[in-house]
Amino acid sequence: IIRFLLFETGVDVNALNASGATALDILMQSPRDLRDMEIEDLLRGAGAQSARDIRNIEHDWVRAPTKERQILRHRGSALSSKVSESMKPAENKKPTDWLGRKRSSLMVVASLLATVAFQAAITPPGGVWQDDLQVDENGNPVENPHTVGTSVMAYKQGKEYGLVMIFNTISFLASLSIILLLVSGLPIKRRRWMWIQMVIMWVAVSTLVVTYFITLRHMSPNEENVQIVLRKVTEISGWTWLTLMVVVFFGNVVRMNLWILRKYGYIKPKDVEPSNVDDELELGEVRTED
Repeated sequence: IIRFLLFETGVDVNALNASGATALDILMQSPRDLRDMEIEDLLRGAGAQSARDIRNIEHDWVRAPTKERQILRHRGSALSSKVSESMKPAENKKPTDWLGRKRSSLMVVASLLATVAFQAAITPPGGVWQDDLQVDENGNPVENPHTVGTSVMAYKQGKEYGLVMIFNTISFLASLSIILLLVSGLPIKRRRWMWIQMVIMWVAVSTLVVTYFITLRHMSPNEENVQIVLRKVTEISGWTWLTLMVVVFFGNVVRMNLWILRKYGYIKPKDVEPSNVDDELELGEVRTED
């Protein structure tokens, strides 16, 4: 959590609390153990300083002559540059924020899809048999026996039940795969890994849509007027979904091609505002005066 706050959120590590102490001061005043030493290394690596050091720098800045002030300004700019590099530069924050948002969205959607798919498996369409039926009241074997707790659809419509289980299982496993990748701790924070996870998510959502329509058809009566309406609903919904998938697919293909062209220099990269314009201007002034 501390590493995330320091290197991905851009938090000010030298902020002062109501008592005028920085995070490093509070850490140094607490009981010391191995974990505290690791936290201290993280803070110092992110440019953390004690409140006394910060006040000394400010004091020296006010009392220093003009020439020395320029030197201090140059050193401060270099320090700011180091801190900004460790805290991710501005041009890298956008991809980091993009990846963070995508990871959060994928985790939420994958969890919901896994829950829906699991529920559809344990409570299949049409419900389950509530009794055992192996023999009739005379002790003779019945023509269509069934066992309590088994799916009614599996006995009545075996082919459709098989399709429901296939597509539902694909959706369930795809969702669990995304969750496993996100919580595995593997270094999969690059864009290409995120694209792969998004493709897996498309598979999970699409197979769940197919499961829904098969279930809807099974649970609808065989009356002619109902079947006509069901057919129209299925056709319109299916074509709408396919159109949306095609648009999303080609949109992402275009984005990927643009990213590749920018990476290899065929297209001019997007202009990114500098992370600290003031520091760069001050550093330029010192170099000019030197």
